[in-house]
Amino acid sequence: MADFRLCNNTGSRVGVAIGYKDAEGWWNVSARSCDTLLRGALVARYYYIYAVDYDRGGEWSGHAYMCSREKEFTIRGTENCLARGYDRTGYFEVDTSEQRSWTVQLTDNAEQTPDRPLPPRGPIGPSRPPSAAPTTPPADGGKR
Repeated sequence: MADFRLCNNTGSRVGVAIGYKDAEGWWNVSARSCDTLLRGALVARYYYIYAVDYDRGGEWSGHAYMCSREKEFTIRGTENCLARGYDRTGYFEVDTSEQRSWTVQLTDNAEQTPDRPLPPRGPIGPSRPPSAAPTTPPADGGKR
């Protein structure tokens, strides 16, 4: 099956935003579980992920800046985020090597392996996703 999946290999619940043509979020992914973020064959080589640890704080971020907001969103364009009323958020790049499907593994710093390191988590900045996430993911697949 061809999908873009994310596995949360931490002991915390995480919120995830994804960008490729547009930025969109949030998916809630329970601790030690996986979720499909995009269904079907991948249409781009590069995808961008931003994730936040709801339980312990911290984030997985990078230097590919896109717009986001605290509620569910689909935002077209990456320019003038603040002027358009959105947050400016740093996503990390995922190179799928033009595969039809891909799975991203989120891990704690101590759990990273040398062959698949992920960007380190850091403190949450001033503009962040909801600070109080639901205790269980919604029945609609985790997208809210």
